[in-house]
Amino acid sequence: MPAAYNCRVAVDWDSEEDLHLALCLAPGVGSAIFRSVVDEVRVSRLSPREVFESDFAGLVGLGLPELGAAALSNRGSSLYESLDKYKKQVGSKTLRFLTSGNVLYPSRVASFLNSPPAFLFAYGNLRTLNSTTFTVVASRTATAADLDKVERAAEEGVLSSKVLVGGTNTDAYQRASVVPLRWGAPRILVLDRGIFKALGDDLAEEPFRTARLWRYRFDPETDLVISRNRPFDEYAPSNQKYRDELIVALSDEIYGIGIRPGGNMEKLAAKAEEQGKSVVRDG
Repeated sequence: MPAAYNCRVAVDWDSEEDLHLALCLAPGVGSAIFRSVVDEVRVSRLSPREVFESDFAGLVGLGLPELGAAALSNRGSSLYESLDKYKKQVGSKTLRFLTSGNVLYPSRVASFLNSPPAFLFAYGNLRTLNSTTFTVVASRTATAADLDKVERAAEEGVLSSKVLVGGTNTDAYQRASVVPLRWGAPRILVLDRGIFKALGDDLAEEPFRTARLWRYRFDPETDLVISRNRPFDEYAPSNQKYRDELIVALSDEIYGIGIRPGGNMEKLAAKAEEQGKSVVRDG
């Protein structure tokens, strides 16, 4: 075994979950490559330890890009530092790494999206996924009147004992996502960045300022946060589309306020209707 392998990291070399986490954190590995490599490992009947102990050429042969293969084959690399950091920060918290084959992976996502994410990070109250869910969406150019409608629609849903699915960084998403806080009701928040970037290193921060006016610390006993991004990833504009897809996928009912014709949200609403979801448009 190479000398670099003597680096001390909190990794269980025989754990499939640790292997999947390492693949997820490897540079150059997105959802499609992750799925492909995991499938190749399964077909090849390789154990996690055998993959961890593979050399650069062997990992490239499994489908890893060269950057990812170089990082995974060197236990002194920043990949293993990130894996160690992830495991230490998670500790005993209820942060779950859900691959598409996991029984806890949301069935709504798997059935709605043509290419569902190969992995999701979910922190908090997974029981919310057993409830009737709804979302209130609006265009980025939502007017003040539109935002008032968003708030009223969110309140109507919450008071009907439905669970809101929302986001954290548009005016409309924030306006809707504070409503459950007023009533002590659960929420599902879908992120467009890594979970540690949104909730902080200890996963205790509310992810946007307005929410902190109602509750100082994030409550994983009540709420659920879901991200398809790697845990330490920063926000990127391209994440917005994937966030919106997840929000609609996780929602049984969609309320559209002033949705722009031909926009991404209108396309998602149309797809939701095709799949039998309840879609109500206002404006």
